[in-house]
Formats: sequence, C-alpha cells, structure tokens
Amino acid sequence: MSTRLEELAREASACTKCRLSAGRTQVVFADGSPDADLMFIGEGPGYHEDIQGLPFVGAAGQLLNRLLGEIGMRREEVRITNVVLCRPPGNRDPLPDEIDACKPYLMEHVDLVDPLIVCTLGNFATRVILERPVAISKVRGQRQVWRGRIVIPTFHPAAILRGGGDASRTMQQIREDFATIRATLEEARAAGGGPMAEEQLGLF
Repeated sequence: MSTRLEELAREASACTKCRLSAGRTQVVFADGSPDADLMFIGEGPGYHEDIQGLPFVGAAGQLLNRLLGEIGMRREEVRITNVVLCRPPGNRDPLPDEIDACKPYLMEHVDLVDPLIVCTLGNFATRVILERPVAISKVRGQRQVWRGRIVIPTFHPAAILRGGGDASRTMQQIREDFATIRATLEEARAAGGGPMAEEQLGLF
C-alpha cells in the first residue's frame, strides 16, 4: 500500500465530518489490492462491515466473492470500497450531505489505486461516479468513461438477496455484467491501459 493511501485511510478513520461518525463502531475504508486494475464501489457499510471494519463481508459480500469466482477472479485481486465509509443507522440510504462529506476520500482513493475499470454497485455509487441521476436498471452493463477510466455499473448484490419475483432475472443480468467486466478488463490490459485503451474500446 502506498504511503499516501495509508495516510488517507488514517485520515478517514478519524473523520467526524458528518453525523454518521457518531454511530459507527469504526470507519470501513477498503479491502483488497491497492494496485488493482478493477475497483468496486458500493453504497455503504452494513452491520457486519461496521463490526469487522471491512466492506462487503456479509451476505452481499459473499455473493460478490462468488460472482468474482465465476469470472476467474479473487477478492484479493480487486479493490472494494463504498460511497460512505460509516454505517448509516438501520442501514438506511446515505443522505446527500453524508455522501458529500465522504466524496473527497472516495475520489482520492480512486486516483491512488488508479484502476483500469471502476464497477459501481447500485444506484448511489453509480450516481456519485457518473454525476447524474441515472437509474441502475437503465445503465447497467454499459461501458462509460469517467475521469480517464472505464466505468461499468451493475446492480448491488443486495438487490438479489432481497428476493422478490425479479431476483432470478437480476442475477442473470449481474452475471452478464460481470462477464462484460472481465472481457473489458482483458481488452484494456491488452491495449496497455489509459486513454489508448479507451480509444481502442470505442468509448470515445
């Protein structure tokens, strides 16, 4: 882990910029490789994450690990974080000022890891990264360009775990999106990464 990334994690661990700091057990900064080519951004920590200090360690995390395995990847190869780093009470949605308070940590975190691909999980992460009020159902699986990187949004694994009549369809779609992520990652690596990769991927 780079020195600045360690410093950023320490700074975040002491953050009191919003109300979420009052109810947390600990800040949940990130997990996985600091040099990852693929970075996942979710919404926020839940109960298990707040206790363990790592993102995506509950049921949604187990499903994420499984989806990674299906495309031949391991959790240790990727970087995982969230839009907000403290658990919202009762796992409610993060509020706009809470997202704004955490956003500088997220943006610098992405820059320091410098992944080829960012996968946003769910509406909140997708809207923060793409900076527009999109619906995940409309943009999932579509390759976008953001700050010189490829972004591929998909559903949050929790959407599958909630069940309901569309759960099997959602699972099929998220598997399709993970296949897109894998193929795009291979193309980007073959192209050498950076702006050249985006040109060759036809994203400009």
